[in-house]
Amino acid sequence: MVWGQTVIHCDRRVADHEAGGQGNDGAMAELSGKPKRGWKRKTSRTAVPVAARTDGAEGIRLGDLGDAIGFHLRLAQDASFRAFASQAGMRELKPGRFAAMTVIHANPGVTQAELGRAIARDKSSVTPVIQELERRGLVQRLRSPSDRRSITLTLTATGEETLRRLAAPAAEHDRKLDEIIGRQKPEFIRLLKKIADTLA
Repeated sequence: MVWGQTVIHCDRRVADHEAGGQGNDGAMAELSGKPKRGWKRKTSRTAVPVAARTDGAEGIRLGDLGDAIGFHLRLAQDASFRAFASQAGMRELKPGRFAAMTVIHANPGVTQAELGRAIARDKSSVTPVIQELERRGLVQRLRSPSDRRSITLTLTATGEETLRRLAAPAAEHDRKLDEIIGRQKPEFIRLLKKIADTLA
């Protein structure tokens, strides 16, 4: 939750919009903010006209996003990561880097494919993470002695020191999240895992 270690996909309408894709015409019309005639809901709860919903920043209408779990998961994840980066004094830190370094530290010699599975990233998204960490001198890639086709990953001395420096801010950030969630933490984590496992 803190550093994007679990990637949870928002519903396809939101994902298509954020990726610049076209999606279906109805979804694009909804996300573009164009006026719609009336309203419609897919649940049995009392529907609220889109025009009357001002649950976004500065009264901006969110439309169906106001009730979209995926949208609020992304907002919470973004806010959590920004707070952690600020706490660590590393505003240039990008999502997924801390998680990758933590897994590599705990599993010296892990392969890139294994790392991707552990932090829920496919090859196309985990490769840039490793390349950046290597460019910063935090990770080194070596040929596996047992399989020359595989690349193994280990932290450099600089990477180990950086991870140690991030440990205290990470613990403090998690403490703040614990305060926010309170006694609901076990159920909250259970639901997050259920979403990740179901959509994986």
